[in-house]
Amino acid sequence: MILNTVNMIHPQDWHKAGKYFAYNHQQVFYREEGKGEVLLCVHGFPTSSWDWQAIWAEVISRYKVIAPDMLGFGFSDKPRKYKYSIHDQAELHEQLLKKLGIHSVHLLAHDYGDTVAQELLARHNEREAKGDNSLIIKSLVLLNGGIFPEMHRARPIQKLLESPIGFVVAKAYGEDKFRDSFSSVFGSESKPSLEELKHFWSMMRYQKGNLILHKLIHYMADRRKYRDRWVNALIETHIPLRLINGPEDPVSGRHAAERYQELIPNPDVVLLDKIGHYPQTEDPQGVLKAYLEFREKLKTK
Repeated sequence: MILNTVNMIHPQDWHKAGKYFAYNHQQVFYREEGKGEVLLCVHGFPTSSWDWQAIWAEVISRYKVIAPDMLGFGFSDKPRKYKYSIHDQAELHEQLLKKLGIHSVHLLAHDYGDTVAQELLARHNEREAKGDNSLIIKSLVLLNGGIFPEMHRARPIQKLLESPIGFVVAKAYGEDKFRDSFSSVFGSESKPSLEELKHFWSMMRYQKGNLILHKLIHYMADRRKYRDRWVNALIETHIPLRLINGPEDPVSGRHAAERYQELIPNPDVVLLDKIGHYPQTEDPQGVLKAYLEFREKLKTK
């Protein structure tokens, strides 16, 4: 599949259409558009909310969609002296929803965002057990991500960034290396175009975000440390779940989908043919079809 860039939203236009809110004395960028039930889109590493641009027009025609750039990503602030963590990014999303007066959401998450969504789900499960309806998660759809740390096949660059020399690696990580490593997680027939790669890179470099990659990569340690909390959140929840997976993804592809089917009760899994780690970019129509079918099923329950 050759990616369709004809209707691609340029990052500058994406930025102009967004807003900011203050979180922990930092400015966080987000997009908010559409009407209806709220869909919160949670992006991955090392990219941003722009990951959703290929499906944006369709989802905002059906739902009120909110998509922030987490701290350290995209057009949000990228402080050097900050303790980045999955728990903090989950809190960021909850504070944004609180600011907007939103008390119930559907979640669509990818990659790093899957783990943030798992923490949000764990909090939801805890509130549900207490009869607390202050924030309700109504459904969760996960795209490729390290849901199970034991199945996450980290790329060489990720291992280097997590190592003691990670700060050196981050400084030396240029556009050419980014293009090679980033393209390698896409499917064999759905590689990103040069234009897309330039856009992904430019947003990562915004406020010199490429220099804090070794700080952001701490999420891999978070996943190992809180593995039981986050996996059990999926196993024990009562809300509807679906996994949409690009099986050609070397990081969290078919092997991760098979683990999901082993561990999650009544697993609902959709595999997208010949697609890699970024399904919403590689096969936006496939992701839309699988997501909208899932939402239609919810109406009959």
